[in-house]
Amino acid sequence: MNGQNLDGVIVVNKPTGWTSHDVVAKMRGIAGTKSVGHLGTLDPIATGVLPVMVGQCTRLARYFEKSEKAYEAEVRFGFATTTYDREGDPVTTPVDVNITAEQVEACLAHMRGDISQMPPPVSAKKIGGVPAYKLARKNLPVELAPVPVSIYELTLLGLDSDRTRLRVRCSPGTYIRSIAHELGMALGCGAHVEQLVRTASGAFRLEDAHSLEELQKLKGEDRLHQALLPMAQLLPEFPGVQIDDLTARQIRQGRDFSVSAFRANPGSEHVKAIGPDGSLVAIGRIALPHIYHPVVVFSL
Repeated sequence: MNGQNLDGVIVVNKPTGWTSHDVVAKMRGIAGTKSVGHLGTLDPIATGVLPVMVGQCTRLARYFEKSEKAYEAEVRFGFATTTYDREGDPVTTPVDVNITAEQVEACLAHMRGDISQMPPPVSAKKIGGVPAYKLARKNLPVELAPVPVSIYELTLLGLDSDRTRLRVRCSPGTYIRSIAHELGMALGCGAHVEQLVRTASGAFRLEDAHSLEELQKLKGEDRLHQALLPMAQLLPEFPGVQIDDLTARQIRQGRDFSVSAFRANPGSEHVKAIGPDGSLVAIGRIALPHIYHPVVVFSL
């Protein structure tokens, strides 16, 4: 199966040391197409869920921008770093740590809910159009503003000597590194992220993820499609509407289409128009009651 036949998402288990861009470049070779993009940047030290959109599926990226993320992090106490993770240089003098789970819990309580978070100076946030990390690496001033984020869950999983494990569910744009850094400041001992795993991104889970080695093997066996989540299966919050061949042709010509007034979830803002072969023909947005206008249309 060549790249032209691959339209959907492949969930990659990103290896540590790789940037998200590195993974996209590798997946372009594996999938045999330049039409590859990722959903949500992961730091190089992080591993775990990196959804990769292949082929025409890249045109659905807009609908995933608000997807909730989930992580498990190991935070090391004792000193802070320039990057807020283990890759950075220490910026505080290392100290011996003697903290309790109760002390950690007391600090975490202030970090849950809708909060204002300061991004790390080494981040992809842009200052005057330039990513902050590029300025930081040139020792230029990095002046970032706090951003609103939502922390739906922040659970202490364990505390062992100078390390703690946290489980986090949060809105996109949240920096786990900032949570670690602020935790260290609150405890007065400094802290940074030692290990980070993204366990979920929206509906995509770690148990569905494939290593790059597995995907390379599937490609060699002409079975890469087995790792692909087809477009029609994505966005489960959009009701699926079955259409016939004639309606599919009309939709591809830009024509509005009607849906049954008796279907489930009447009045949904968006629907998925599903062709007779089970493939995604279009995403429709409601124009009138029971009438949808195709806003993203996919070719055969």
